Amino acid sequence: MSAVVPVGGRVNARRLAQMLGTWRRHGSRHGAADLAAGIRMLVLDGRLPAGTGLPPERELATALDVSRTMVASAWERLRADGLVASRRGAGSWTAMPRGATGGGVIADADPPSAIIDLARAVPAAIPGMAVAAEAVLPRLAGELAGHGYYEHGMPELRARIAERYTERGLPTSPDEVLVTNGAHHGFALALRLLVGPGDRVLIEQPTYPNAIEAVRAAHAVPVPVAMTDGGWDLDGVEATLRQAGPRLAYLVVDFQNPTGFRLDEAGRARLGSALRRARTPVVVDETQVELDFTGAAAPPPLGAFAGDLVLATGSAGKSHWGGLRIGWVRAAAELVDRLVAARRGLDLGSPVFEQLVFAELLGAPPAHLADRRALLAAQRDALVDAVRAECPDWSFRVPDGGLSLWCRLPAPVSTRIAAVAQNFGVRVAPGSFFAPHGGLERWLRLPYTQPADVLREAARRLALAAASVAESRAPMADNGLIPVT
Repeated sequence: MSAVVPVGGRVNARRLAQMLGTWRRHGSRHGAADLAAGIRMLVLDGRLPAGTGLPPERELATALDVSRTMVASAWERLRADGLVASRRGAGSWTAMPRGATGGGVIADADPPSAIIDLARAVPAAIPGMAVAAEAVLPRLAGELAGHGYYEHGMPELRARIAERYTERGLPTSPDEVLVTNGAHHGFALALRLLVGPGDRVLIEQPTYPNAIEAVRAAHAVPVPVAMTDGGWDLDGVEATLRQAGPRLAYLVVDFQNPTGFRLDEAGRARLGSALRRARTPVVVDETQVELDFTGAAAPPPLGAFAGDLVLATGSAGKSHWGGLRIGWVRAAAELVDRLVAARRGLDLGSPVFEQLVFAELLGAPPAHLADRRALLAAQRDALVDAVRAECPDWSFRVPDGGLSLWCRLPAPVSTRIAAVAQNFGVRVAPGSFFAPHGGLERWLRLPYTQPADVLREAARRLALAAASVAESRAPMADNGLIPVT
């Protein structure tokens, strides 16, 4: 047990009886099991926090009008599960199960006790990462004689990123590429250069939570345009560009985070025209562009339709590995130079070793990326089947790529489920995280970046959490500290 003495308050017998409500379900033959299940639910949904002192067996038996033997038997069941601890002279109290980590209490003793983190939509490293790191060591040795500062990025890496854009239908030269410490870093640089306090920034709703935080950190005002059941509300985008006069827009047109939509070529042409009419620069987040499961021809980048107004950001995080903190901005050469000047107040360049590794990965045959896409597609299908089986009243659209399902819940309980799910060993980001002003309580993002068996277990635990929320008014929790990627 993680607790050896009570560390919280104490609940008396009458109050515990009220909290249990109609706990008996199966008749007198299963009374101890029913009572244990009722108290288990109170602990797991946070209504009896770990360390709460429990009433003596005799007092609870009187309050519930049952035998003391039944209460003692229920206590034994809970002790076996690690949800109740006792010591002579100190009584009994709620406890964390053995092996629980962080703030999570696991619903059953049998499954692994580690928290399943579905708040971060980031897969493990791509195969070949270690081989690439080893392959560039001789190159690194050659760099050690120099100063190691590349404000724009290493020439080889910039050239390979430029080649990727040219292959996608947007001719690009290396001087139109700035290497950054991730796509989010690139967005922060664009905000620093182009946006002032009080300026408006057009965003999608829902959108990437850290982008919302970046806008706020720049003391700018996020102006959301809601996504529809079919994707982008281009009428709404055009109206917002006219009426709100945003200084910048931030959009994710390839497997949008979190909805998974991809804007087609006609939509990109219309969006590009609207941006040109309004003369509004746009940061286009392309972090998931490589994660296309269809094998069909992809639409050209938005830069092919909106020209120099587009600052395209990408990174190695989703396609290769989150620990490889390398990204880029693709923009007009003059704008790249301005970004470099703005960057000097933050940092002086990206790490040389990581740039060498990423250049090596980009120069390798595409087999590893194909394997990544195939694995993610299989994991998506496993999660789809698991959610349909465990949570049949949740609905979602199966995306053609990207990293997550955007699930519609039958009731506005997303934050409650996210709070309670941590007690069942799953960490998820509620829908409210993906909107600048909250709401979206009928939505929950579920990434499929874990192995299939872990995703099936996560769906089972989420079903338990959802049942707990549906069965009782589970208390809200402060999930603001959940890291979301």
